[in-house]
Amino acid sequence: MSKRKITCEIYSYGVYDKWNRQSKAIPKLMDITTRIPIVPETEFGYVLKIKGAKGKVLEFIMDHPPMTDENGKSMPPFEGTCFVDSNDFEFFLGDTVWEPYEQMAGTWHLTTLLDGKIIAEKKLTLVTTSNDEGNGSIKNE
Repeated sequence: MSKRKITCEIYSYGVYDKWNRQSKAIPKLMDITTRIPIVPETEFGYVLKIKGAKGKVLEFIMDHPPMTDENGKSMPPFEGTCFVDSNDFEFFLGDTVWEPYEQMAGTWHLTTLLDGKIIAEKKLTLVTTSNDEGNGSIKNE
């Protein structure tokens, strides 16, 4: 029996409607862009569609501009995992613009891995104005 091929694509990226983290629903895309305006509560990131990976675990990394926590300590990239619970799976990787806003400015490198391999990555730049530019990449297994 042949092993089923896992495929993935970045379905959308940019600015999204407010996301309910307790819901399985993916937030609604508001603007396709790689330049995200620094406006309070703006949701940004990408939606990844994955087929054939049920039972696997995604790893994600959000490498952000230099930031410090409330104690003045440097913050590492945000990392985590997500269990793939279906063979037709959608995954939102993103964040919300929050205070202190000046620390949000710069390039955010979003990466998703499966079985230790990069399957999607995108660079989004948080700016005071919004113009579209930039490229992401998808790697299919």
